[in-house]
Amino acid sequence: MLSAIFISGGIGALRHAQGHEPMTENVKPFLEKIGVPTDDMETLIRANGAVMVGAGALLAIGRLPRLSSLALLVSLVPTTATHDFWAQSDPQAKQMQQIQFFKNLGLAGGLLLAAVDTEGKPGLGYRAKMAGDSLGRSAHTAKLEARLAAANAKSALS
Repeated sequence: MLSAIFISGGIGALRHAQGHEPMTENVKPFLEKIGVPTDDMETLIRANGAVMVGAGALLAIGRLPRLSSLALLVSLVPTTATHDFWAQSDPQAKQMQQIQFFKNLGLAGGLLLAAVDTEGKPGLGYRAKMAGDSLGRSAHTAKLEARLAAANAKSALS
């Protein structure tokens, strides 16, 4: 369910990139600061839309859910920055932008939860710790067995 809004929004960005261009004025300074060329915003809008559709579809079918959630989270950043409610003077426009901004923050929270969800399986850190512990126990057991074998060999020779 979380992915539906991204798939829908991504399709809209792919089909009508020109209609999204006026909203990107707030994002341009940030993109320029990080070295992304902003002379062809239509292509950037389409690329963001493609990420939203692709990662949203992967999340919807349960494939690579952690990676697709992170991709959607990254694609949500420029989208959220376009909702500049603080710069609006019209109360109705301000309220609409504020609703969209906080909706995106809620979606970001859901994506963060999806990105760290291990579906009941232990995480990589836990599994690595358990493997290390198991290896340590195996080494300790091998050491004890070697001592016991040496003691048995010594008593057999006597």
